[in-house]
Amino acid sequence: MHWLVLILSGAVEAVWATALAASDGFRRPRPTVLFGVSLVLSMVGLAWAMTGLPTGTAYAVWVGIGAVGTVLLAVARREERLGVARAALLLVLVGCVAGLKVVA
Repeated sequence: MHWLVLILSGAVEAVWATALAASDGFRRPRPTVLFGVSLVLSMVGLAWAMTGLPTGTAYAVWVGIGAVGTVLLAVARREERLGVARAALLLVLVGCVAGLKVVA
């Protein structure tokens, strides 16, 4: 259960990072509210997951999922392009995150 919450919290990290960029320095209300809500949910999930997982592993997995999710959201929104090299590097990152789960 801790792993599931951690994975979901990492996904929500991608939401708050994307909302933070869209908030335009907290001048746009809807992305600002989405940022605040998703930030709290992501942190609460991370904190709870850390009660049953090693801190370093949990944090690395959370950040990795959030980083990959943020890039994929930017690609889906056509704000960034996903070339072969970037896709390969994201796959390596996902592999590292999965590896941390396997050895933890």
